[in-house]
Amino acid sequence: MTEIKRRTYKSGRGALNGVRILDLSRLVAGNVLTQMLADFGAEVIKVEPPAGDTLRGWKTQGISVHWKIYSRGKKSLCLDLKSSKAVELLCDLAADSDMFIESFRPGTLESMGLSPNLLHARNPKLVIVRISGWGQDGPYRRRPGFGTLVEGMSGFAAMNGFADREPVLPPMYLADSLAGLTGAAAAMIALREVETNGGNGQIIDMPLFDPLFTALGPHAAIHRLSGVIPPRTGSRSNNSAPRNAFCCNDGAYVAVSASTEKMAHRLLRAIGRPDMVDDPRFATNTARLENVGDLEKPIAAFIAQRTLAENMVFFEAAEVTIGPIYDIAQIVEDPHVLEREVIASYPDPEMGELLMHHVVPRLSGTPGAIGEPAPALGQHNFEILRRLGVDECTYAELLAQGVVAVSSIKEGH
Repeated sequence: MTEIKRRTYKSGRGALNGVRILDLSRLVAGNVLTQMLADFGAEVIKVEPPAGDTLRGWKTQGISVHWKIYSRGKKSLCLDLKSSKAVELLCDLAADSDMFIESFRPGTLESMGLSPNLLHARNPKLVIVRISGWGQDGPYRRRPGFGTLVEGMSGFAAMNGFADREPVLPPMYLADSLAGLTGAAAAMIALREVETNGGNGQIIDMPLFDPLFTALGPHAAIHRLSGVIPPRTGSRSNNSAPRNAFCCNDGAYVAVSASTEKMAHRLLRAIGRPDMVDDPRFATNTARLENVGDLEKPIAAFIAQRTLAENMVFFEAAEVTIGPIYDIAQIVEDPHVLEREVIASYPDPEMGELLMHHVVPRLSGTPGAIGEPAPALGQHNFEILRRLGVDECTYAELLAQGVVAVSSIKEGH
């Protein structure tokens, strides 16, 4: 196994140093949003219920890997928001925060006594991000908002897979991740209005549905123009050909995407079929799409005669756009990934070595850095509440009353 550069956690100044965020979200979308901002120096306070964020329960071999990744660099404040005293403490913290992130079903925040109007009355500059499945209004607003349901309804699953099989849902958190990344950008746009333009805080309605539908691009316009619902095409494209996954003789796969006229012709010449360039069935992109089965036969046969490594050497020398289709074991061994430190190794008491994706995006002047490890439940309770004037005696009373809670891991206060 190739050694991945081992790092220590960093907590130096980032571009968002001084930004304070209260994160009441659960699961992936909100945690992606605040993880990105924490990487750039924001103080993210995860406000967790006594049972902890749901991600703590997503375990691999008994270890909460998702929590470790998505909550790096954050602090944990464990409050039982069924308690009026806990709600009061949270409102006090919101009065001195820059952002407030939540992912409850629409209406829940209001029923808890934490409506945006109330929060803005305490802090007019507060940026509030409301993550949900379908949005804060509309007839579906109270439906369960899991990413899988959004991936189904957005049009993505209907496009994904092969025509003779069922639609395919993504095997990862596509809707949640897109909403989290979009939400981070939206929050910073709203924060700029506050800090640069002197405006007030605002409410960001951040459903999972909208960013994923937006990512489909001109899908609706094409349908309105043509009246056609394109069939699922597997790894082919409805827009250009050749574009597909092809099997090498060692069982590995390569991805080919010759999406320009020049590249398609170069590919055909490279595999020894210059005759196809002048063949009316393959001379133009439109013609290649109409005859894609015949187009791919000689390409597939050529690739099938060679190993993955041999195909890569051959087609790169021919300046043809081809790339390997990797699994995760291959990704973490790839020299490009290693040299650019896309993945780094961090010491972890449970795993020994924790591999994590690095900070994205990369900034030249104020680069982000991975902060402290993901916190234990309630690890920072006293540190945070002390800002509100809570002393050790009062804190002990809050613990005894169940207003705050901690995990079995000893707090560092």
